[in-house]
Amino acid sequence: MESRKTPVKSPQKLSLLYSPVRAVVRLRRTAHAFKKGYLPGDKLPQRQISLGKGKLTNVSNQASLNSSQYFTFDPADPLPVTKPKRRKKKLRNPRVLYPESSKKYLPTEHRSKATKFLLLFVAIICFQILNAIENLDDNLLKYDLDGLEKTMAREVFGQPLVIERVMGLLKDYLATHVHNKPLVVSFNGPSGVGKSHLGWLLAKHFRSVMGAHSVLHYFTVHHCPIKTSVSTCQSELSETIGDMVAQAEVEEFIPVFILDEVEFMPQTLLETLGRFFQKNQTNEYLNAVYILISNLGGEEITHNFLQNVSNNSSQPQKDLEQLQSALRPILSHVHPFWTGVEIVPFGLLEKAHILSCFYEEMMSEGIYPNATHIERLAGQLSYYKKAGKEFGRTGCKPVVAKVNLL
Repeated sequence: MESRKTPVKSPQKLSLLYSPVRAVVRLRRTAHAFKKGYLPGDKLPQRQISLGKGKLTNVSNQASLNSSQYFTFDPADPLPVTKPKRRKKKLRNPRVLYPESSKKYLPTEHRSKATKFLLLFVAIICFQILNAIENLDDNLLKYDLDGLEKTMAREVFGQPLVIERVMGLLKDYLATHVHNKPLVVSFNGPSGVGKSHLGWLLAKHFRSVMGAHSVLHYFTVHHCPIKTSVSTCQSELSETIGDMVAQAEVEEFIPVFILDEVEFMPQTLLETLGRFFQKNQTNEYLNAVYILISNLGGEEITHNFLQNVSNNSSQPQKDLEQLQSALRPILSHVHPFWTGVEIVPFGLLEKAHILSCFYEEMMSEGIYPNATHIERLAGQLSYYKKAGKEFGRTGCKPVVAKVNLL
């Protein structure tokens, strides 16, 4: 029985068995201490502490400890501070890349249904604008303003600014049939410069395109003589304007009232006339054209015209605006309705324009227009002489009487 006892293991074999285990435990503890921030030299190995070797006085032992035969632990140096690098954005290829094995199709676009309604709305607006433009052209064609402009350029001498101004006002007003006030134009200037002649041309033209019942050519001395009661003139003029306005509204025309010799109108008749120029009226009275012809402001126009000629002014449009501003207070003193009237001043005529008047009058009377004869007749008239030019004092007014004496 004693011979079967288990043999006792020798201490040499146990040391050989535990030495690798102790090495692994030692390594794990050292690594754990390193993770916590301790250097290998700060804490001694557990084996040396347990053996009572707490202090290392030998430098060679410390060096041998730091330089292990199998493992080396570098000290934890502070990491260098580096700025974070920005990642470069990759440039996208604007071209759409397709696989080589498939067909090239554009990506499907999802359009909103509102786009169709927007396009339809824009088309309707464009159609309305084109329709309005066509209606404006139809109105202007109805009055044949192009023919009127050619007639005025051919038969009115020495007044290019007047023709331009009158045609601009008529085109703007007659282009539509809806207005908030009537158009009132005042022809002012000295005698013989073509005011009444232009009024006669306007009456003749509009009678040819609208009919005589839509045009009134009123002469104060003829229609309202001194012997006639002013109240009678007032009632007759009011009734005539009312009837013509009503008839023109039915025919969709804008009536034209040409009132000559306004300077001879009594104050009460001017009051009656001024009521038709106001805005607070029925619609048919707002669609009308009134042309007032008079010699009012003639002296101011003559003085201003000769002064501009002496100064050799090169800005006729600016001079015209200054003259209109100077005439307005003079005319407003006659009656307040002139404050809202379009004033068209007529300038003086040069001698060449008066010669043209003689030529046209002789042709209309069937007289051969001899140039020498015309020069002799024109020389009998009186002129203003400024800056080497001659301007007629009485214009073309005595031309008809001179030709009738031939």
